[in-house]
Amino acid sequence: MPKKKTQNNQAKIQDQIELTAEGLKELREELSQLENEKLPKVLKRIAVAREMGDLSENSEYHSARDEKTLIEARISQINDVLKRAKVVQKSRSVGSIGMGNTVTVKKKGDSKKRTFIIAGEFEADPTNGKISIASPVGKSLLGKKKGDIIKVKVPAGLVEYKVLEIK
Repeated sequence: MPKKKTQNNQAKIQDQIELTAEGLKELREELSQLENEKLPKVLKRIAVAREMGDLSENSEYHSARDEKTLIEARISQINDVLKRAKVVQKSRSVGSIGMGNTVTVKKKGDSKKRTFIIAGEFEADPTNGKISIASPVGKSLLGKKKGDIIKVKVPAGLVEYKVLEIK
């Protein structure tokens, strides 16, 4: 009997999705926008397009239906993430990189500094500097300290970073 309980607890832990408090807030805001703004607009577009008659050749109708499908899929995905979300506080470990930290690094051979925010998988946004703890760079940075050098294999090859600052 205890084995089942342990297995269930392990399954629950594996099903959890780690998010920062900010990431959770952003997902809730996105969900609200999808449910209260975007979905009603697309439903209106569908209704107007239906009134135009022959639906088989009505590109506006088909476009709106496709958009509705995408919005509903994203709503479902966010709801699933929110059900399984576990808020992880910013790492309080003295000088060690963890989820929620802002990290400034410098690539070997390059004078340009890069700043990353270590985020959960579902809140990662590389174009805005948020990298996932599951990404190659994110994994390599976890637990590192100021001054540490990491080597990361990325699609472009092997990259070496020096940790300059941790906030």
